[in-house]
Amino acid sequence: MSLAEPLLDVLAPQPRARQWRPDRVLVTRAALAWPHGRAIVERAAALGCPVVELPGDRLVGLGQEGDARARYKAAKGTLAVTVASAAKRRLQPIPPSADWRFDLAEGCPAHCQYCYLAGSLGGPPITRVYANLDEILDGLADYLGKGAVTSASEARAAEGTTYEASCYTDPLGIEHLSGSLSAAVQRFGAWDAPVQLRFTTKFAGVAPLLGLAHNGRVRVRMSVNARPLLRQEGGTASLDERLAALGALARAGYKVGLTVAPIQPLEGWRDAYADLFDAAAAALRDVRNLDLTAEFITHRFTPKSKAVLQDWYPASKLEMDEALRSRKFTKFGSIKHVYPTATMGELRSELMRLAAAVLPQAKVLYWT
Repeated sequence: MSLAEPLLDVLAPQPRARQWRPDRVLVTRAALAWPHGRAIVERAAALGCPVVELPGDRLVGLGQEGDARARYKAAKGTLAVTVASAAKRRLQPIPPSADWRFDLAEGCPAHCQYCYLAGSLGGPPITRVYANLDEILDGLADYLGKGAVTSASEARAAEGTTYEASCYTDPLGIEHLSGSLSAAVQRFGAWDAPVQLRFTTKFAGVAPLLGLAHNGRVRVRMSVNARPLLRQEGGTASLDERLAALGALARAGYKVGLTVAPIQPLEGWRDAYADLFDAAAAALRDVRNLDLTAEFITHRFTPKSKAVLQDWYPASKLEMDEALRSRKFTKFGSIKHVYPTATMGELRSELMRLAAAVLPQAKVLYWT
């Protein structure tokens, strides 16, 4: 916590954040061998969630009956407490965000019509949280100083070795059940090395994080977008709730950021994004020693993610018309559909202008 911020401001009552309550919790036998796993189960039971202890370590009974919508609903209401294998604990680079990706969980309780996990995670979209948290966190030191995004970048070297915790989940959205994010924040706060924990969220339940000894080694980015586009993000906090939460974190001394995503040229997009930046500036206006970054991610999709998303959200009005897009290839050789060069250039020019004019203190990390 920054001593420059009045304690009463930091600990002022925050709006009560909505909390996900799973319809059921599946727990594997191996997960119950870990104290962290047992604590997750206890929290879920205290919320009144039905808990099913599985006889082994395979996730069974996932309820894949019915049509695609019914299967989706059943999966989205399921939390599985399991153990991350050695392969899962092996870190992967995650450019342009950070040096390394590590997972506290996989899956997310939100209902985003453009979900980036669609087509990336196999199987039904349940949320898996890992019981062997100590093993996961203990393994991070092996990667210190070995990244290629910030560790090897002159422009971002001050961030140290960066570890991204929100590639495959929204860790804050399940924190009231997992407690994993608070543990990670405290681990990084006590890690006397040039490191940074990074995560992004669409939720506002930051109260558990405000009093933690993060020691400036954590950057929390709030995923934000133009207000009309937030209709695509079911089950998440409102824009004003997210920005108020970001302000509370900044006043508690956290490094903070805005992840503007997925950027889309909706009708009236210039005014809509101007409103977004004005709201962000208002929420952060009185923060002393503000350390703010901005990341910009335009909407894109793959043939696989489009097929999955159309199953999940058949009534969605999200534009995914290949005829309106440019086709590119990922580093793995797969196809992705992005906005044409002219559209991309127009979006980038205007949003960079807005960022410089309204949030001049924000350091832009990348546009993609």
